[in-house]
Amino acid sequence: MKPEKQILVAGVGNAWLQDDAFGGECARRLEARGVPSGVTVMDFGTGGLDLAYEVMRGYDALVILDASRQGGEPGTLYVMEAEREDFPDAIEDGENIDPHGMDPKTMLRFVKAVGGWPGKVVIIACEPGEVEEVGMGLTPKVEAAMQQALALVLETVEELRSDAAYEKT
Repeated sequence: MKPEKQILVAGVGNAWLQDDAFGGECARRLEARGVPSGVTVMDFGTGGLDLAYEVMRGYDALVILDASRQGGEPGTLYVMEAEREDFPDAIEDGENIDPHGMDPKTMLRFVKAVGGWPGKVVIIACEPGEVEEVGMGLTPKVEAAMQQALALVLETVEELRSDAAYEKT
């Protein structure tokens, strides 16, 4: 019997900046709904270094949930794959990585540099409406996208539980 795939679903973002809380809110709702065995769901908030350390525990896949400005209408969902080769192999001498400002891209650079890259990295992002003003709660358009986002995450997790998801095409 093959070992079960271990998948980390990580919500990231600042809960105090309205739609930037998309990732964490999505993670909380997903956890409340329940996930298959082998799937760990965590809200990392703005703790990129905590996320990096968790990833280095050795997951087969990482799904990052985040708000991301891509130019679409607020509430638009995006699925992107991060490829290992798109990140530098090392952190250069004299280059600083701020542990308090580790966005997902910086976190993935750090993880790759220390040899902890998971087998597959998928980012599920939502176009935010408001992320500059301090405030609690998602804007209506992002809130309206939440059910679709949860379904997309569960569909992605189901794909990542199969061996086929890790085969190079």
